[in-house]
Amino acid sequence: MKKSDVVLAYSGGLDTSYCIKYLTEEKGLTVSAVLVDTGGFSSDEIAAVKKKALDLGAREFKHIDSTQIFYTKCIRYLIYGNILRNNTYPLSVSAERVFQALAIVKYANEIGATHVAHGSTGAGNDQVRFDLAFQVLGKNLEIITPIRDQKLTRQAEVEYLQKHGVDLSWEKAQYSINQGLWGTSVGGKETLTSHESLPSSAYPSQLKEEGALDIKIAFDQGVLTAVSTSEEKDPVAIIRVLTALASRFAIGRDVHVGDTIVGIKGRVGFEAGGPLMIIKAHHLLEKHTLSKWQQHWKEQLGNWYGMLLHEGQYLEPVMRDIESFLESTQHSVTGTVSLRLSPHRFELLGIESPFDLMQSKFGSYGEENKGWTSEEAKGFIKLLSTPLKNYYSLHEYDPS
Repeated sequence: MKKSDVVLAYSGGLDTSYCIKYLTEEKGLTVSAVLVDTGGFSSDEIAAVKKKALDLGAREFKHIDSTQIFYTKCIRYLIYGNILRNNTYPLSVSAERVFQALAIVKYANEIGATHVAHGSTGAGNDQVRFDLAFQVLGKNLEIITPIRDQKLTRQAEVEYLQKHGVDLSWEKAQYSINQGLWGTSVGGKETLTSHESLPSSAYPSQLKEEGALDIKIAFDQGVLTAVSTSEEKDPVAIIRVLTALASRFAIGRDVHVGDTIVGIKGRVGFEAGGPLMIIKAHHLLEKHTLSKWQQHWKEQLGNWYGMLLHEGQYLEPVMRDIESFLESTQHSVTGTVSLRLSPHRFELLGIESPFDLMQSKFGSYGEENKGWTSEEAKGFIKLLSTPLKNYYSLHEYDPS
């Protein structure tokens, strides 16, 4: 391979640190290490990642802040759709990887790079998300994947780096931690098994609060507009406020078991207290303000949207169609949701909304009716029974 520029999707973790050293030492390439920030890095952390990349041998380091576009183009639809993979996981890494890949390929095309690289393994989902974006949008880019191609274990990566004078602790490197605006994933060690749980110390946040705290989250047409503990009005800022608040109560920890794109089962730990509170609060508000069939079809299309996004199919045109549908359902999703936060859990207490369908003039469920007489109710039920009566006139019901 001739000496050339390669744009590396760099996070500062073990895998991508190995990639810098390998690409420069073994392949003779000059590396542009690009950190695509989807809301998971402070300014101090970005400075530390830059120093590490340059110390490892990268020719240059670039920080691309994609947080706002990540929210606008993706997260708000995850909220509209109440999307949880397998009713558990808010697609924290699944979603952000797609937007990291899109930012990387855009930058590689802009600088005229001939190669692009990432640190994904050959047994996970990220290889598909990155490669798809690079192949579809890349301008004659060759894709390099050292970890995948060499089938490396994390221990082998550590040993290689130590051999080349890079001092990394294996104890710290045993977990792969990815932090972004929509949650943090924790993988490695216990998640490689089916029976072990992650220790509390593996999660980025530790319990700091012992009592309970009541808060309110406000939505306007499905969009986050306020949280009672802060003056913030911007949705991205509100997500950060709720995530920080949830972390003090150690809320949002779980282990997701899912089907990978390549066809095997996988486990990943995650901490996403803010996203989980937002999704559950939004879903409760929708139960009060949307019709039965709106809720039904939102659930179907939301599940499809989440699955396609998880499998790297963000560029599929049908995703734009589903986004249009999800957004169109949000016109009456306006109101305030009350929650109670406690150590390791939260409760949904209730909602207030001008579009609350429980405030209708037709009656109160299980109490009284105002829009029909008892005779009309009897007639309705009699008509409702007609198709079943027709069926059982010819078929005997077997109660066993």
